[in-house]
Formats: sequence, C-alpha cells, structure tokens
Amino acid sequence: MVSRIALLALVFAAASAPAADPGVKVNDERLKRLKAADMPKVDRPILFNTPEADAVLAALEVFPPDNPWNIPVDEWPLHPRSKQIVGTVGADKPLRYNPDMGFVLVPPGQKKVPLIEVEYKDESDKGPFPIPDELPIEGWPAFYRRDASQKRLTLDDVQRDALKQGGDRHAIVVDPAARKLYEFFSTYKTDRGWKAAQASVFDLASNKLRPAGWTSADAAGLPIFPAVVRYDELKRGKVEHALRITVRKTKKEYVYPATHFASRLTDADLPRMGERVRLRKDFDTSRFSAEVKVILEALKTYGAFVADNGIEWAVSVTPDERIPVLHDELRKVKGSDFEVVTPPKGYKPAK
Repeated sequence: MVSRIALLALVFAAASAPAADPGVKVNDERLKRLKAADMPKVDRPILFNTPEADAVLAALEVFPPDNPWNIPVDEWPLHPRSKQIVGTVGADKPLRYNPDMGFVLVPPGQKKVPLIEVEYKDESDKGPFPIPDELPIEGWPAFYRRDASQKRLTLDDVQRDALKQGGDRHAIVVDPAARKLYEFFSTYKTDRGWKAAQASVFDLASNKLRPAGWTSADAAGLPIFPAVVRYDELKRGKVEHALRITVRKTKKEYVYPATHFASRLTDADLPRMGERVRLRKDFDTSRFSAEVKVILEALKTYGAFVADNGIEWAVSVTPDERIPVLHDELRKVKGSDFEVVTPPKGYKPAK
C-alpha cells in the first residue's frame, strides 16, 4: 500500500512536471539510427552525389529533435481557411519537383574565403566562408547533363554562368564536423573570387532562427539544406523531415519558423512565408514508384514549408543523377490533395 506521504509526493511531482508540448512528436526511431551511425571522417570536399556523402549524411543530425523541420505534423489541426489558401495556390495545379539544390561537404580545416561582393549586406552573415573549388551551383549536375544543349558545360562553366542564364543560383556548403551550414543566393565565381547576393550561416545543433525580418538564401529566411530530398533518404526508404515548396503568390506576412516575407500582397487567403502544408492522410500512395511514395509519405507526415516564390507546388530534390526523373508521377498529385495545418493549442516554438 502506498503511504499518504508517498502519494502526496507523486501528486506533487505530476503537477510540477512540465506538460508535454502537444505540437511536438519526436521521431525516436530517427534518433536511434543517428546515434548508432558512425560519422565518417571528412578530410576533403565531398559532393552530395557520391557514396561517400551518403555515408556522412546517414550519420549527420540536422537540427535538434524538437526543431520544426523534424517534428511530424500528421495530427496537427487544419487551418480554418485551409481550402481557401490551397485555392489561391492552385487546387488544380500539379505537384512538381525541382532537381535543384545540391551541396558540398567540407572538412573542418577547409580554407575560408571572403565574398568579394554581397548585395544584401544588412541581412547577411559575415564571412569568410569555407567555399571549396568544387562548390556546386543550383541544378548541377543533373539539370545540366539531362539537357542536350547544356550537357557539355563543366562545373567551372556553371560556376561562372558561361551562358549568362542568371537565375537564383543557390549554393550550399555543409561542415558535418562543426555542424555548420552555409547557404548563398545568386552565387558566381569570378577571376577575383566568389560573390553572392546573400549569405546565411545556420547552426545545425541549434534551434536558433535568423533575426526577425531577415531573409536567407530562401525568401522565407529559412535554411534550404534541411528540406531537400536526398538520394540516401530515398534509398533508405524514409524522408524524416519537412520539405520546402514554392508558390507563385505569397502574402506580405511570415509565420514561425520563417523570419521574412517577400510580397506586397495582402489577400487574406494567400499563404504566408513559413505556412505549413501536408498531403491528406487518406491520399493513396500505393500506386506510385518506391521513390515517389517515399516523398509523398514524407509530405503526409512532416509536410512542407512555403519557402520561396516560384512555380506552384514545387518541392526541392537534389540534382543527383542517381535519382530517376520524377515529373510524370508527381504531376498526378494535385493541389487539392493538400491541406494547410496550424499548430495545436499549447504548441511552443522550439528554443
């Protein structure tokens, strides 16, 4: 029999214990896998589309377990105007993907270099930055090698924009040992050195956000690397994080964890930067290929953040030639298959 004193102690302990955050469901399986994995030594720059990179990524913890990128939202309530918001993006528009965001892993001793020019200095982190000669620019290599008119371009050609194509030209560097992420927007290699319109640094061991009102390489002020679908994830059969999507029109507003808006529009039903959407729970993924099913199941569980202005319902996948072309299958999913979610009552942003 429990004594009265012991019973009172139990009651007091239960009352004083912090209540579980209703919006945070930690993926214990993911944590166990990462803890059990051995991090290979990185002693030189390693491009993302290699078995060596796969091994490093399998052991790299990207942000803490309670970070917004890592928590499932499959049980979060619907936004009260979910249908209207989806409608402004395009209920009849197809899901698409961009084979766009590549990256390079660098060793702890990677030489740091300054950017010779930064357009958005007031909203950029200061260098120097560990930029190797192998820095891939957005779309390299798959986007270029699958295009007959561009497949002869070298990485140096792309870095220098030899064809004067312009574009967003995102570039990403990851230091796995220090768990630091470096992201750049409008990135160019010149005879004088590297230049970029914007530079952001993220601590992958922290939940710290960009300063309020600051952009990043993404218009929402969010990091890009944590959102990108990678080959190692598709091979493992699980994407265990939120994705990023672009939409054509966004609202002049942002919501946690975004820190920046990029619009003058005020229509109440336009999505805000940082808006979280997910694929409907009852959407049947069984008819899709293994790779596409993995992506769709991730969109059901973790959803996606509205991260930038661009083509509707487009998610980012690494431009890795080991990943098959996914366009035809993904286009079978429509905007009407998505819903906008909002945190449950009592949810507290990660600290």
